[in-house]
Amino acid sequence: MVQNVKQVGPNRYREHFGRYFEDFNVGDIYEHRPGRMITETDNVWFTLLTMNTHPMHFDPEYAKASEFGKCIVCSPLTVALMVGMSVTDVSQKAIANLGWTDIKMTHPLFAGDTLYAESKVLDKRESKSRPGAGIVSVSTDGYNQDKVLVCSFNRTMLIAKRGHSVEDKVNY
Repeated sequence: MVQNVKQVGPNRYREHFGRYFEDFNVGDIYEHRPGRMITETDNVWFTLLTMNTHPMHFDPEYAKASEFGKCIVCSPLTVALMVGMSVTDVSQKAIANLGWTDIKMTHPLFAGDTLYAESKVLDKRESKSRPGAGIVSVSTDGYNQDKVLVCSFNRTMLIAKRGHSVEDKVNY
């Protein structure tokens, strides 16, 4: 997590999070912490909130008969948590998310597991249409507490340059 402190008055400071376009370097890897333990309540709530009616996510009796023997965490919850965990490192200064590709669910996640994530900078380039921004692409991997890869995806964002973020404009 990138955190900077800005003095906003006498003896008064404000924390700032995130990277500007200039701060990204191709090949850098950002470990997103803290990890997040997934609870049964998280899984059931998210599954029902999103109207996912597959009983593998919320019916333990049904799930007992599956190859996993218990309920699995709803895949979009895993992706959502990984995105959330990565915000302060990769998209706090984003103007827009431009896309996600290559989402892969490589191993099930279960209630009680702890999810960790990390992102690697794949590419960065100047925006052709916005001089105050650039385009950054990252790959994000999610692991459980045993370091087993559970999910991966690529994400591309339009990131503000210094002096061009919303925070810069409103002195946030």
